Amino acid sequence: MKIATSLFILCAGSLLALGMVVLYSAGMDKEGARFLVRQSVWAAVGLVVCLAMVAMDYRRLKQAGWILLGISVVLLILVFVPPFRCPTNGASRWLNLKVMKFQSSELAKLALLITLAAYCEKNQKHMRSFWRGMIVPGAVAGCILVLVFAEPDWGTTALLGTVSLALLLLGGMRWVFLLPVVPLGVAGLGFLLLNNSVRMARVMAWLHPELHKDGAGYQVTQAIYALGSGGWFGLGLGNGRQKLGFVPEHHTDFILSVIGEELGLVATLGIVAAFLVLVVCGLYIAWNSSDQFGVLLGSSISLMIGLQAFINIGVVTAVLPNKGLPLPFISYGGSNLVIMLTCVGLLLSIARRAGPRSGLPGNSLESAAATLPY
Repeated sequence: MKIATSLFILCAGSLLALGMVVLYSAGMDKEGARFLVRQSVWAAVGLVVCLAMVAMDYRRLKQAGWILLGISVVLLILVFVPPFRCPTNGASRWLNLKVMKFQSSELAKLALLITLAAYCEKNQKHMRSFWRGMIVPGAVAGCILVLVFAEPDWGTTALLGTVSLALLLLGGMRWVFLLPVVPLGVAGLGFLLLNNSVRMARVMAWLHPELHKDGAGYQVTQAIYALGSGGWFGLGLGNGRQKLGFVPEHHTDFILSVIGEELGLVATLGIVAAFLVLVVCGLYIAWNSSDQFGVLLGSSISLMIGLQAFINIGVVTAVLPNKGLPLPFISYGGSNLVIMLTCVGLLLSIARRAGPRSGLPGNSLESAAATLPY
């Protein structure tokens, strides 16, 4: 456990530090140190919350889950209500709080995972029933997903829906319940894509990038140019050219293109390796938890971080269609950074209270797995 925890902290800290350095480089042309200063403030807030989570017993969140979920629903509704509404690029994802902007879907992600983990533990004897195992938790998750989808934020909806489904399956829901749901979901997604010109254009640009390199595929094409020009070891920190107006959102969703151009393929692969180690260590910590709530919460948090990183890297490298998801710990954005650091704190809290401290003999994978309903 000590090795896994140390590696987990090392990877999270390294990614955060790299993000600060690259953000300064990304803003050198126009913004100067503004990105770095603002992100540093959010990082300080996130680290305070992280330490608070480590000190707190994560099991207290079982009772707070529904409260957090209710607050999240209110905040998600407020993004559509003036004067809190703050539309950007055709989407209403941020709350205008005058002194700052806050993306309410970030809090909703964590609140939903906490609520579902607590629900699965409390109802572990009934998770194999269709009503208690799928309909009730599915309705809870559906309320959040519908509000996030309406912003619209398809990327976060897909991410949160996938992680929630994995949590329910791990919590004991029978996979056969999904057989009628999956075809309906695929058909619904196809219908929505066909009736949404923006998303359809992104899909077509992904399938045929050479035909859309000056249109919907412009951002990804320029990112590929940036990654390719970096070579093995990059052009040097601060020497990137594609960030000078060629790659839109190069400091947020496409910050990996800046890293690839300035620090090269070696650094890019290092980031991929860091996320892999982070997820593996997070899962190890989760599966050594002494209670099912810790197993479910830790596993879902680890999966969320890893899947979000995978989607972001996949988009920048043209493996996936364009989606607006930040790279955890690295992309500019206070809301996501604070929630990511909160997740780190929760996993460390689970690690502190694993094994004998929580009343189970040993500190093994088998001890944690024994709490799951089979």
